[in-house]
Amino acid sequence: MSDTPLAITAGEPGGIGPDLCILLAQEPEPVPLLVIADPSLLESRAHALGLPLRLKELELGQAIAPGAPGELHVLPVALRAPAQAGRLNPANAEYVLDCLRLAVKGCQSGELAGLVTGPIHKGIINEAGIPFSGHTEFLAELTDTPQVVMMLATETGTPGHDLRVALATTHLPLSEVSAAITPALLDSVIRILHQDLQQRFGIANPRILVCGLNPHAGEGGHLGREEITVIEPALEALRSEGMKLYGPLPADTLFTPRYLEQADAVLAMYHDQGLPVLKHVGFGNAVNITLGLPIIRSSVDHGTALDLAGTGKAETGSLRYAIHVAQTMAQSRQSQ
Repeated sequence: MSDTPLAITAGEPGGIGPDLCILLAQEPEPVPLLVIADPSLLESRAHALGLPLRLKELELGQAIAPGAPGELHVLPVALRAPAQAGRLNPANAEYVLDCLRLAVKGCQSGELAGLVTGPIHKGIINEAGIPFSGHTEFLAELTDTPQVVMMLATETGTPGHDLRVALATTHLPLSEVSAAITPALLDSVIRILHQDLQQRFGIANPRILVCGLNPHAGEGGHLGREEITVIEPALEALRSEGMKLYGPLPADTLFTPRYLEQADAVLAMYHDQGLPVLKHVGFGNAVNITLGLPIIRSSVDHGTALDLAGTGKAETGSLRYAIHVAQTMAQSRQSQ
């Protein structure tokens, strides 16, 4: 049956993003998908992989059915320079961003149900003279969104108990994290997390575990006072509105089954507080989700893996889960 497709941006043309799209196409598509990429790139990479590929070029707005094995629906965007597997070329930085711009346009207009992003290389985009800190920030800028929240998720093997970890701060040096944790930040981040768990994951009354910042959640103020002066007051104000917030809890004991079995999401204070645990559980099968955007966006949890590009050794687990999550979010939003 025809339906509004999810978009996949293939990402860095020298990396494994094109490979993943081609590998994904070797089996029946789970949902209608539209890959945004240069068709010649996909064809040449399929030839290198020795895999069959039939491309159907489309325009935005065309409803499609899931592709048959060996078939991809493609929204064409031209490379700025020839691409070679395993090689970065700053000349193609604008191509990568063009694909994202077109995907966002389609999501905003309703011609695309959501966006699944393949891996990009931030360094090569910056080398091209384009200030770029990542997908999350770029998508926030494109959609005029003042505050977004990064959340990673992975399956745990127990149905209905996916592990979701959101971040209060993202790519900051550790020396700057404490100053960044303010009542205003926590209020904004938790409201976005709570709302998107309701509206995009269909969880009516989310239960959120909140990490403390310091070891042992400050040990009553003996190992730091941020829990007392900043985190707990922010949580108490939101609890008074009916939110189910638990914490601040010591991060070293929060990530145990006794706590996680009762939680819909965890809020970590900084990047390396929560993500090592999640990636230990599900590396290669986890996804990155941007909350707070007016569009749906999920992403693979890995990089461009230049050494694997064109070898056939790339694994599609994270991309498949990212598609599943984006489709779940799209269906939940539609039912809302």
